[in-house]
Amino acid sequence: MENLIFSLNATIPIFLVMVAGYILRRVNMVDDGFVKTLNSFNYKVTLPILLVVDIAEADFYAVWDTHFVFLCFFVTLFCILAISLISRFFIADKTIRGEFIQASYRGSAAVLGVAFMQNIYGTSAIAPLMILATVPLYNVAAVMILSFTSPDSTGFDKRSLMKSLKGIAANPIIWGIFIGMVISVARIELPYIIDKTLHNFSVLATPLALIGLGAGFEGRKALAKLRPTIASTLIKLFIMPAIFLPAAAAMGFRNEKIVAILIMLGAPTTVSCYIMSRNMGHEGVLSSSCVVSTTFLSSVFITFWLYLLKNFALI
Repeated sequence: MENLIFSLNATIPIFLVMVAGYILRRVNMVDDGFVKTLNSFNYKVTLPILLVVDIAEADFYAVWDTHFVFLCFFVTLFCILAISLISRFFIADKTIRGEFIQASYRGSAAVLGVAFMQNIYGTSAIAPLMILATVPLYNVAAVMILSFTSPDSTGFDKRSLMKSLKGIAANPIIWGIFIGMVISVARIELPYIIDKTLHNFSVLATPLALIGLGAGFEGRKALAKLRPTIASTLIKLFIMPAIFLPAAAAMGFRNEKIVAILIMLGAPTTVSCYIMSRNMGHEGVLSSSCVVSTTFLSSVFITFWLYLLKNFALI
């Protein structure tokens, strides 16, 4: 019951903020222009700053574990490649293939991962290692996948490749990760005024993104994407944890580390998926549907996995 309460406390408030955004749009307190501007502001300003803050504050020297970092990185890379391959056979509509891939592998590691770790253990000391191993890969892969699968993409030709490479180089999310890692590795102590200003912006990222997601959610269009939404949700919340949690346990990972691996694999699809999709020429309907469905169901699935881990004395 305690784990259920922890999970519900971490997921239901997020879902309710999305519902609030949806209601605000339905009662015309916000319009399409506001949603478009809000998504652009989040993508270019608040989300990059959130990544700078999260990664810069991760003192990985204190808790560094090479085997754990390598596991997180290569499991994530394998999932991205496997889902990309599967999508070519499962998703006939090429216009939503990129959204499907991103929504299926990319969890809310930075936002919800820390919350879950703090709820369960009272500390999130191991979470930054998982974030450093996965978040940069999440975002680089997302930029490449969304670039090559955008509706106006011409495929893997030279022109499309150069456009994608330029998009990666100029992507504010990538710059946020790079700056955060430089600060973290070099152990740069930011002046209080700058640090406080960055935090003030970073705390806006999640609530504004959730409001924008809810306001931009289109129920009728989402129903038309029901099949890929269900498939993506099952991959994110059940299939990936079912494959890799036993492997992690066999490799000797226990307690905080195996919970961090669970969050990496089974956390709900991050709101960043919707924002990046919309800002890189995609419709965003499938992304928003996956965020809503995985957020709503994550409390059930994560509680289920925690129960199993507890039963097998892994936590």
